[in-house]
Amino acid sequence: MAKNRKNLALWQHPYVNIFKHMRVEEWKKTSREGDVTSYMDKTLMCSVFRIRGSIPASNYILLPKTSTQSLGLTGRYLYLLFRPSPAKHFVVHLDIAAEEGQVIRVSFSNLFKEFKSTATWLQFPFLCGFFYWPGLVGPAPSTVRWTCLMMDLQYVLSVYLNRRHSHLKTVKLCANMSVKNMFTSDLQAGLASSLGTGPMPREMSFPVPKGGSWHDLYDYIRWVLHPDPILRLNRIIGFGGATMKCALWTKSGDTVVYPCHAIIVSMKISSGQQRFFIGHTDKVSALTFNGSSTVLASAQTGIQSVVRVWNYLKANCLAMFKTHAHSLSSLSFSYSGGVLCGVGKDGHSKTMVVVWNTLRVTKGGEVSVLAKAHTDVDIQTMKIAFFDDTRMVSCGRDNVRLWRVRSGALRSCPVNLGEYHALDFTDVAFEEGHSADREPEDRTLFASSRSGHILEIDYRSVAIKNVRRLLPAQQPHAQRREKQTFGMGLGIAVNSISVSSAFCATGSEDGFLRLWPLDFSTVFLEAEHEGPVSLVSVSDDGLSVMAATSSGNLGYLDVSSRGYSTLMRSHTDGVLGFSVDGIRRRITTASCDRTVRVWDMDSMQQLYDFVSEDTPCSVAFHPSLQVFSCGSSSGLVRVFDIASAKLLAEHKQHRGEVVGLAFSPDGEFMYSAGSLGSLALYNSSQEDHHVLRVLGTERAPDALTVSSDNRCLAFVGPSEYTVTIMDARSLDELLRVDVSILDVESTSLDSARKVCFSPASTGHLLVTTSANKILWISANTGRLLREVSKVHKHQCSSLAVSEDGRFLLTAGHNAVKVWDYNIIPPQMFIGHSQPIRQVNFSPDQMAVVSVGDAIFFWDFLAHPQETGTDRRSPPKTASVSPPKPGLLSKHSVCLSPSQSTATPELGEEGLSLKAVIGYNGNGRANMVWNPETGLFAYSCGCVVVVENLHTGSQRHWLGHTEEISCLAVTNDAQTVASAAGGSGGSRSLICIWNVHYGTCSNTISYHRGAVQAMSFSRDDYFFLTVGDFTDPEVALWSTRTYQLLSRVSVSGPLYDVAFSPSAASQLACVGSQGLYFCNTHTQGLDVELKVQRVCVPEEVGDVEPTALCYNANSILFTGTNSGHVCAWDCNTQCCFMTWEADQGEIGVLLCRGNRLLTGSNTRRLRLWGVAAVQGMIGAPVLLEQEMMLDGTVVSAAFDDVMDMGIVGTTAGTLWYINWVDNTSIRLISGHKSKVNDVVFSPDERHFATCGEDGSVRVWSAPSNELVVQFQVLNQSCGSACWSPVVNPSKGGACVVGGYSDGTLRIFRLASSEMELKLHPHPVAVTAIQYSANGQVILSAGRDGLMAVSSPVTGLTFRIISDHKGAPITTIQCVKKQYKEFGLEGNEMWLAASADRRVSVWAADWMKDKCELLDWLTFPAPANPEESDSLPPSLAAFSPIDPGLVVYTGYGVERELSFYSLAKKRVIKKIALSHWAMCFSLSSKGRLIAVGSKERVLKLIKSSSGRFQDFLHHSDSLQTCRFSPSGKLLFTVAYNEILLWEVQGL
Repeated sequence: MAKNRKNLALWQHPYVNIFKHMRVEEWKKTSREGDVTSYMDKTLMCSVFRIRGSIPASNYILLPKTSTQSLGLTGRYLYLLFRPSPAKHFVVHLDIAAEEGQVIRVSFSNLFKEFKSTATWLQFPFLCGFFYWPGLVGPAPSTVRWTCLMMDLQYVLSVYLNRRHSHLKTVKLCANMSVKNMFTSDLQAGLASSLGTGPMPREMSFPVPKGGSWHDLYDYIRWVLHPDPILRLNRIIGFGGATMKCALWTKSGDTVVYPCHAIIVSMKISSGQQRFFIGHTDKVSALTFNGSSTVLASAQTGIQSVVRVWNYLKANCLAMFKTHAHSLSSLSFSYSGGVLCGVGKDGHSKTMVVVWNTLRVTKGGEVSVLAKAHTDVDIQTMKIAFFDDTRMVSCGRDNVRLWRVRSGALRSCPVNLGEYHALDFTDVAFEEGHSADREPEDRTLFASSRSGHILEIDYRSVAIKNVRRLLPAQQPHAQRREKQTFGMGLGIAVNSISVSSAFCATGSEDGFLRLWPLDFSTVFLEAEHEGPVSLVSVSDDGLSVMAATSSGNLGYLDVSSRGYSTLMRSHTDGVLGFSVDGIRRRITTASCDRTVRVWDMDSMQQLYDFVSEDTPCSVAFHPSLQVFSCGSSSGLVRVFDIASAKLLAEHKQHRGEVVGLAFSPDGEFMYSAGSLGSLALYNSSQEDHHVLRVLGTERAPDALTVSSDNRCLAFVGPSEYTVTIMDARSLDELLRVDVSILDVESTSLDSARKVCFSPASTGHLLVTTSANKILWISANTGRLLREVSKVHKHQCSSLAVSEDGRFLLTAGHNAVKVWDYNIIPPQMFIGHSQPIRQVNFSPDQMAVVSVGDAIFFWDFLAHPQETGTDRRSPPKTASVSPPKPGLLSKHSVCLSPSQSTATPELGEEGLSLKAVIGYNGNGRANMVWNPETGLFAYSCGCVVVVENLHTGSQRHWLGHTEEISCLAVTNDAQTVASAAGGSGGSRSLICIWNVHYGTCSNTISYHRGAVQAMSFSRDDYFFLTVGDFTDPEVALWSTRTYQLLSRVSVSGPLYDVAFSPSAASQLACVGSQGLYFCNTHTQGLDVELKVQRVCVPEEVGDVEPTALCYNANSILFTGTNSGHVCAWDCNTQCCFMTWEADQGEIGVLLCRGNRLLTGSNTRRLRLWGVAAVQGMIGAPVLLEQEMMLDGTVVSAAFDDVMDMGIVGTTAGTLWYINWVDNTSIRLISGHKSKVNDVVFSPDERHFATCGEDGSVRVWSAPSNELVVQFQVLNQSCGSACWSPVVNPSKGGACVVGGYSDGTLRIFRLASSEMELKLHPHPVAVTAIQYSANGQVILSAGRDGLMAVSSPVTGLTFRIISDHKGAPITTIQCVKKQYKEFGLEGNEMWLAASADRRVSVWAADWMKDKCELLDWLTFPAPANPEESDSLPPSLAAFSPIDPGLVVYTGYGVERELSFYSLAKKRVIKKIALSHWAMCFSLSSKGRLIAVGSKERVLKLIKSSSGRFQDFLHHSDSLQTCRFSPSGKLLFTVAYNEILLWEVQGL
């Protein structure tokens, strides 16, 4: 039977076209009834079937002909391409055979009002365009579209009926609908999935007109949530649960295994990586390993005291059995793993010891009981002797006993304790190590007690050898047996003991882990813990000692280094709620143990612990600041600053416990709700969080939510039956909804439990009810939109919606469910042993957090980068996976784009890219121009700039995150391809752009390194890409689908590629190994690329061809790195002519008619006449014209007659070349090397840039054209500034630059000449600034010395050495009267140095006064690693209030600090996600721009902390600068200069 099924599956792969397979149009294998016709559909442009009729059951198509026959289709997925008839009802019946032998009918229709199920029939309501939502089902709307429905037959049967899918038996399509086709497959067509993907077959796809969008024309409906599973447990913060006495070392000593409530965790010490053993339904109470750590046994507490045996390496359960009735508290494996011993209670609550035979469990055998015994003695622990599988030892109150299994019976004998018979024994351990002349059982047994006594028992004679009492101040023992009495003081209450061959470890009630010599003469090492030590365990190698405490801590002591490491901390009671700080990746939790704790989400380490006198009930993080609030059972709301561990505010506005607490998403407001009926609004933009308004309600349960647009607040109240929506800024009531009357058929009143806003764009408010429903309510009208019943077996305790509105999370009892926001059914995940109190998405939407018994972190696997489709996503006819972003910097430093950024929603951006200044001279062929259409595009960084040559206006194509290496354009100039390399092992990304719309129509990610070259064929049918030296491969693509057609690898690097203009199937490449002639051979749908390598002629020498181009007569020209040009006959593949065209490497070749262009690294651009070259040996070539440009030629584009064109150079310049006039004009200018500074003139009519190349360039605004360039050779210019006052009588504006030789040079714009040169520093100048009135120039050097110089005389009249030894990073001057500071003057200035110090000065330069006003020192961790790469110290006066200094730099936290000169303290902090490399403060809108090494530009509103992130640069940002008006912003990354228009936040 299995073989037949396999054969059926083979012929059905990859899909079965059901209508074609059954020949529906012939009606021989199928039947029809009623009004069934075919017609030509105008949308699909093909013939389809139409089923009409007022009674669906009388008008249908049935496949196969009769219901007794079977289709026998085994494909997991069924695809139906249909369109419901407007204003009509339709029905579809599927009969599916299960492997169990039953036939299940699955029906869906817009006739059904609700979901119904029986053992053999599932009925699903259907809503056109969406799946079922009650209240919305009914006739199809007039706007109904053609729909591709995918149903996972296997999933439906498994989830709803617990049946296994076998095959599809029959399909019945009933009126009213139009149907194109159906097919089955084991692939998900058009969907990216971890289960595999398959392209939508062409015969099954819907047509999309050129330039159209599938999304706008059709619906795509999935039946099942993918990927499956959509959650994966990643980390758990927690330890213990049933016991804190249970944790194990693995044999290797690099991993610990411990219980966390119902889950067993295996954690690798070095990385913190966790593995999980999931299966227990209650808290795990005991664990044990066999001697090799390959088999693990576990037991759970409660009435279901089952034992599970696991394969430790594979984490799968080998066996599960239950012998004890309850309270199974101890397990022990024998060393071999063949015997397992357990202690628990029987049905009469009497202690029962059971020994199992586990010898065959690893080979699939069963576990059997060897022996069992009942006992009246107390047993705290029981262990099998490692030297004998049949012997055990136990201890407890008043007893230590030895046990043995013999002849199927389990017997025991007590150790004669004598006068120590009343001790409470806690643990036993065998002596380690053994000499060959002793019997295995001839060894010592150690027993510990709560009184501090350690008994040494001779195992063979069952007699006490020695008794020692451990005292807090330990006195040495003599080398004889001592008689101890109970009157010698309180001993150390020992809870656990572990013995190695060299020492003994004890864990005691006083919180100490102590290491003793085996004679217990003294303590040689100890570690104090926060609570009683409940467990100690020495690793097999004796190098580490693990300790667990009753307060929920787990750690280990490294014996050799004496260092202690905490592995895990945990709450000791249930977790009530949490909140996540997405910027710093921290989570704060509130617990019944009366603590609020802050954790690092990545390391799982506890960072802060706040202990409360009352129970904290709810917590909430501020959206941007390092601030969180906590509501308690006493009604108090407290606000804490984490960095300073300071209480910012405390309010008592509630009589009952605070059960609702939230910040508005913009951070402006905070809200709290009390259980006895009150709602409070606070101003969280102020540090005191003062109360703005308090309202009283009848009832306010744990239900409070704020909409994502900050406009609305919703809560349950004023009664349990109503939900109220308020204005979030004023608490004015907007809407009240009575949920008890929404279900008119219910016999009981339904009450609200939880509320949650979906993303603001949906306008939905979700409400959970006591009837276990979720209601979708319009937040605008209060109308019920849809509902889901029976959400969980128990009431839903928490719900959340993803930011993109695609997914819904719910928690009920111990389970988490993930729902598609529009589609059922959900996926369910277990693991918690107690009811879940809260569940939510992480702010980056990459994870899910759930809390209850512990803190669970789940990987959310449906990240948009991986799924990329929603319910209306089109099935793609080809699939090329986009790469994951990464950056390979062109300047020695490898960076990666940030993974924790908050990019703004479309239309809500605080910045818009206005212009790109410069051209990337590091690329190759990264400029395209078409003289007929006027298309002109080039790359700068990761942006494709499309510029209008007449107006100078720019469009920007944004799709890359790395520097673009090359461009290519189709012959019709309608499509442009751009390529950027990957980093960190990621593949390169090629974007295909629609020129007309400026949109990315497709992406290709294939080459492992950068893309060296690209080209389109003459007919634009093929697209060719070439990888760089790391991946020298030629790839051929179809431009219709951008599907890979063929690929060829070569042995050496490739440099250039071109298609023949005369033969579409011919192309050529050049590389280090020579010239490659290529041909495409097409057979049906298959295309093969054949390659023939040819070496360069010997007379040219040992050279490499570096560039190539064709002429129109089948002649191929190649250029070499020695400057030679070779002419080849493409038919014979022979070189018939060479000449020396240049003295350097030729990088660009271009042929138009009888003219050939060469461009080289000698900066020469030459035009050759090649009319005589027609395959003739020795034919003359003529150098017609020549130009010298400013750098190596890297790109060129010319008209058809080679009269005019555009050429790009490595100097960052694009030149307009006119051979007729023999002229060259700069079109685009940019810096070749790093740009160090960019500054606006005071009137914003100009801006200046300076760079490592020693140039100061002045540009006009808003045209962004270069006006003048001041060049200093062999120096770099580190900073620049403008004179503050433009006085025409004094010659107008000046620009001053600070240089690496310690000089300052003042340039006059009007005369375009240097006016004055100053030399105030012996070292490089790092900062420069005119005073506010322009009377002096303040400059600073790398040595920390600051100079005050006259811009008129050039004399330096003051040197300030307060910062000596630390390079100055910032100088700023402002006009300010500062009488309130006790000083006279009219100007303030500040300087910041690399040692995190800021000096603030008061000055009156006319009176030669300059006094220190304040000296700020900001703390930082000692001895930082990689101190050379630390972020700079940056400071600036607030443009709104010059009495406020804003600082950022390396410190304890990544943050902006606001220091008040009047109050002499930091009054505010704003957290940053990355270290700041540059920042600028705007005079408009309280905005701050911050740039980081991770290439993130962050725009922050300082009043609220609200921010947006922008990822448009391909390198680390080093400069950002607002214009004086605050309307514009410059940002610089290496030599990329972007100009932004500021919209505001």
